[in-house]
Amino acid sequence: MADFTFSHREEGFDNHIEHSIRGYNNLSCDIINMSRYFVEDNTNVVDIGCSTGKTLAAMIEQNGEFAPLANYVGIENADGFADDMKARMEAYPVGLDLRFEDIREYAFSNCSLVTSIFTLQFMPRKDRRAVIQRIYDGLNDGGAFIFAEKTVAENSRMQEMLTFSFYDHKREHFTAEDIMEKEVTLRNMLKPNTYAELVCMIRDAGFTSIQTFWQNHLFIGAIALK
Repeated sequence: MADFTFSHREEGFDNHIEHSIRGYNNLSCDIINMSRYFVEDNTNVVDIGCSTGKTLAAMIEQNGEFAPLANYVGIENADGFADDMKARMEAYPVGLDLRFEDIREYAFSNCSLVTSIFTLQFMPRKDRRAVIQRIYDGLNDGGAFIFAEKTVAENSRMQEMLTFSFYDHKREHFTAEDIMEKEVTLRNMLKPNTYAELVCMIRDAGFTSIQTFWQNHLFIGAIALK
C-alpha cells in the first residue's frame, strides 16, 4: 500500500504538515492549550494517529506541573514513524507510551482527553461510527474529544473554490508535480465527510456539546464534551 503518511519526506513529517495545511501551527497550539482544561492525574490521554508523538510531548510539557501522574498514549499504525516514536519515548521515558496498534481494536478506558488530528478521514467509512462510539464510552464524565478533519463542502461551487484556494497555498511550498503526486496517492485512501456528517456521528455516539474552534479552507477543528 502506498505511504499516505508522508513520514518519509526529506523535510520531516512535522514540517511537511505545517506547510501543507495553512494555520496548522495555530490548530496545534489551540489543542495543547485546551488540554489543560481536561488532563487529570491517573487518567489516560490518547492521541489517535500520533505520528511522531509531537502533540503528546507538548501536552506533557503543558500539563506536567499540575497533572504529573497522567498517562499519555499514542496509537499509530504506520511503521514509517518508528524511529521518530522511539526517539520521542527516549526523550520522555516517564508517562509517554507510543505504540503501533489498530485504533479499531484499542480499548479506550479512563480517558480524560482523546485527540484525533486528521485521522478519521483515513479510516474505512464503515468503521468511523464504531470508533467514535468507543471513544465516547471510554471517556470519563467531563472528558473531551478533540478532533480535526479535512471535510468536503456541501455545495460543489464552494468545493471547487476552496480546493483551488488550498492548492494556491500549497504552491508556496511545493511544486505542482509534488501536489498532484500526493493527490493521486491519496485518491483511494482519503475519504472525508462533510462537517454535518461528522457532527451527526458524534451526536449519535452520545456527545451533546460540540464546538468548532478552528477552520482553514476545508480543514476543521472541533471539540466535543462528555
